[in-house]
Amino acid sequence: MSNHSSWSSKIGFVLAAAGSAIGLGAIWKFPYTAGTNGGAVFFLLFLIFTILVALPVQLAEFYIGRTGGKNAIDSFKVLRPGSQWPWVGRMGVAACFILLSFYSVVGGWVLNYVVHSFTGEIHAGADFEALFGKTISSPFGSLFYQGLFMLITIWVVKGGVSDGIEKANRVLMPGLFILFIALAIRSLTLPGAMDGVAFLLKPDWSYLKPGTMLTALGQAFFALSIGVSAMITYASYLGKDQDMFRSGHMIMWMNLFVSLLAGLVIFPAVFAFGFEPGQGPGLIFVVLPAVFMKMPMGTYLFAVFMLLVVFATLTSAFSMLETVIAATIRQDEKKRSSHAWIIGIAIFVVGIPSALAFGVWSDFKIFGKTIFDLWDFIISAVIMPIGALSVAVFTAWIQDKQSVLRDAGMGSTIPKNLLCVWLGVLRYLAPIAIIVVFINSLGLI
Repeated sequence: MSNHSSWSSKIGFVLAAAGSAIGLGAIWKFPYTAGTNGGAVFFLLFLIFTILVALPVQLAEFYIGRTGGKNAIDSFKVLRPGSQWPWVGRMGVAACFILLSFYSVVGGWVLNYVVHSFTGEIHAGADFEALFGKTISSPFGSLFYQGLFMLITIWVVKGGVSDGIEKANRVLMPGLFILFIALAIRSLTLPGAMDGVAFLLKPDWSYLKPGTMLTALGQAFFALSIGVSAMITYASYLGKDQDMFRSGHMIMWMNLFVSLLAGLVIFPAVFAFGFEPGQGPGLIFVVLPAVFMKMPMGTYLFAVFMLLVVFATLTSAFSMLETVIAATIRQDEKKRSSHAWIIGIAIFVVGIPSALAFGVWSDFKIFGKTIFDLWDFIISAVIMPIGALSVAVFTAWIQDKQSVLRDAGMGSTIPKNLLCVWLGVLRYLAPIAIIVVFINSLGLI
């Protein structure tokens, strides 16, 4: 259709897709997961699995989105009319809706911590564990900041692909890199910082265990935002003359670079002040404030750090909301603004139980999990692996090989033999890896 949205430039797509991938996975989950799995060995495995397994699946999502040229559901209809494959897209759209409902809760915590930094609650000697508990258990605070996070997300996405999402990412992503590099330089100049660098970059092979390998493989899938149709949606706005392989590599290396920067901000500072790296999920909310308070101007530096975490969470949230909106407006951009508000508000309402799961509703559990943890498990452990596996199988086994090679290679100078290697990875290595991660996430191995 003539009013179909598109990116105004290649770099616009790269920044938006990188922003989708570079979220809490790179800045929050990677550091604490690396910290509890030996640091350098985990990072090396994460690097290898990202290149060999996660990137090929991401490129398969690019192929489906760009070739189909429509939203995550209709792209499958274009490529395989009359089949059941559009259900993969429907599952991805539903996953983005649910994922954003509890992701926005964490985004709200991050916004709240930026405010904490300027209201005096982040200070030397504060009980940061108690502050974190108070933050996530406050009904009013949790809902207010969750709502504020969703309001910002809706406001950007309703502006459209090029005028909303792309423009926001052109500011947020460079800002994120600049702030991160500045913080990394500050962290690396602390006395004793090299111990943290060694922890992140010098492998201790005693951590090379099956559990570490599985965790790194799972992080690789999580880090590139695959399995929930967000990359299919973003790629549908990409022109056929654009090199999707070069874009995919740029996005992957940007993600790996931010993960490395996160480690270089956090671990040198953690070691410099005598903290333990294996602190778990509370690392950025409980440990990092204490670390920053030992630095000159620590309160302001911590505020800057949390601000860049806000940038990263928002750019990921844009892709989740866009995936749902694209599937409902079906290229009719006149509906975008109203659908953005309706869907955004619906996501906020669905997220209310997750926002209250650490406070007044903490005793309400299903299968022994709070609503927040249940949604997290369903998306991360079930839907994302199934979505990624479906994309790999669809591209490498269901579609005609020659048509995939032709359509994926449009706009690219990549040799055909490398395209065949990519398809080979999708046929054999990626499905096996995804199945192993899936079984492990269910606790069966």
